[in-house]
Amino acid sequence: MRRFTRLTHGFSKKVEQHANAVALHFMYYNFVRIHKTLRVTPAMVAGVIDKLWEVSDIVALIEAKEAEKPMVRGPNKKRSG
Repeated sequence: MRRFTRLTHGFSKKVEQHANAVALHFMYYNFVRIHKTLRVTPAMVAGVIDKLWEVSDIVALIEAKEAEKPMVRGPNKKRSG
């Protein structure tokens, strides 16, 4: 996975961005990608899911999680005047 090396523009400079990229990779690998030897996804073999996911299902999960987050406001600044 090229995310770990500095040779590409995909290198993560922040730990949080790197963790998100790795999580997205593993979600795709386990829930979307059909493996040649298994002929299904690893999540289906493990009994976690019963249908094949699409990338749009992962995007829907991300959007639902972002909708839950409360808006974070910055500190109040005193006005001079």
